[in-house]
Amino acid sequence: MSTAPTTGLTATFVRLKLSLLRNGLRQSTGRRAAYVTSIVFSLLFAALQMLGLVLLRGNDHAGTVAVLGTAVVALGWAVLPLFFPSGDETLDPTRLVMLPLRPQPMVRALLTASLVGIGPLFTLCLLVGSVISVAHGAAAFGTAVVATVLALLICMALARAVAAANIRLLSSRKGRDLAVLSGLVIAIGAQVVNFGAQRLGSGGLAQLEPVWNIVRWVPPASAIGAVESVSQGSYGVGVAQLLLSAAALAGLLAQWSRSLTKLMTSPDESTLQAAEPGPAERSSANLSRLLPTGRTGTVMERTLRYMWRDPKTKTAWVTALAIGMIVPVFNALQGTGSVYFACFAAGMLGIQMYNQFGQDTSAFWMVAMTISSPRDAYAELRGRALALLLVTLPYTALVGVVTAALLGAWAKLPETLGLSFALLGAMLATGTWSSVRFPYSIPQEGYKNVVPGQAGIAWASIVGGMVSAALLAAPVIAATIWLNASADGADWAWLLLPVGCVYGVLILRLSLRLAAPRAARRLPEILAAVSKG
Repeated sequence: MSTAPTTGLTATFVRLKLSLLRNGLRQSTGRRAAYVTSIVFSLLFAALQMLGLVLLRGNDHAGTVAVLGTAVVALGWAVLPLFFPSGDETLDPTRLVMLPLRPQPMVRALLTASLVGIGPLFTLCLLVGSVISVAHGAAAFGTAVVATVLALLICMALARAVAAANIRLLSSRKGRDLAVLSGLVIAIGAQVVNFGAQRLGSGGLAQLEPVWNIVRWVPPASAIGAVESVSQGSYGVGVAQLLLSAAALAGLLAQWSRSLTKLMTSPDESTLQAAEPGPAERSSANLSRLLPTGRTGTVMERTLRYMWRDPKTKTAWVTALAIGMIVPVFNALQGTGSVYFACFAAGMLGIQMYNQFGQDTSAFWMVAMTISSPRDAYAELRGRALALLLVTLPYTALVGVVTAALLGAWAKLPETLGLSFALLGAMLATGTWSSVRFPYSIPQEGYKNVVPGQAGIAWASIVGGMVSAALLAAPVIAATIWLNASADGADWAWLLLPVGCVYGVLILRLSLRLAAPRAARRLPEILAAVSKG
């Protein structure tokens, strides 16, 4: 088979990338404004970062910051395609399978086109600041030019190689679900950065030297390390580090080319699989036998399936579970936490009860057809609340136990669990009421969780519900404060555990009783509100 000429292929791909950016901006004024704003803020932040690195020039730890910073940037480029596969259309080479192109010219063209965008410009600014901070002498600045180009190309090739190797997964349903973990990664990363900043603030950058000794031999950080080595007169070491980066770039390009060849010549295995029940279907059947019979069990199973299968719902749950554990645990590890921080998990998980009908979107009409009386509405709401309790109740207890173990505050565990369960019951109670009173639509596409025009309803639902939950849990909160302030209150604090459990159950049942008749009367209004997305 003849192939298309590759002359001008690189220029064509660059123009294609520019056309994609331009056409994307033409879709709406809001998108254009958001893109321009992101450019301004990205360039401003990059300029400040570059200035900070340049000001480190001459500092004893400038090399440590430059090398480790480059490694972190490269790590970001490596994981970016895994969590945001739709962020750049040119990351998917399967769109070019019908064109008569060979892998090697495609690699060159795609690599050059990948240099167009905000991300590459941001990375270039950081690399320039890094090499300036460690370069001293003409030889070092000459090495810096080569090192900057090598490091930038490695970052671009790393992102492309990772995307090409995993594109079949990323374009599938399971691959799209992988993006759900982005919230978890961001939450954990933010806490790790906070924890690391506090440690560095107390001990200084000298603590990073052992890590720097290893990372400066890992591409692309080794390219920046080469500039530092040449500045110190270690020309042989600098050449070795540059060669190591060049070898890494060659290896990435070769791997990328092999992945492209496989993508261009092999069928999509996902279309060849036999239609047979998978593990998910079998586990769902087993779950049905464990749930109550009747409408309650059916509603619980449907809610649990939404939690596992619906991307927006799964994203919310993963983020809530992660942050609910991260905040108390990281504060405990830093020595600044309290065992009562475990109540944060109850608050984060209780929010999942809000806007229950909005998760159904326009399919809520099928649920509405089965509700003919307040009794049916009560069973529907009760089933949803019980499904959430299957996850939230044990997880809240787990967070409390882990926090108490890290702080050694076992004596306060019963009152902490009692307060957490009371708060969880209050959150579910207000979530039930707000789901009926303030339903709103969740768009199926995009990253937004509220359709335009309903943001005020969403804020009223969540903020008002959280304030109301705090007021509902006020008796247990006041009892906790009173027992801790009392001289002999510690002997009776364990009673807060059964009191909190009973109180949480009572206010949840009361909310279900009050919300069910209103839900039965407002079915048309609820359907209209959740069908706008």
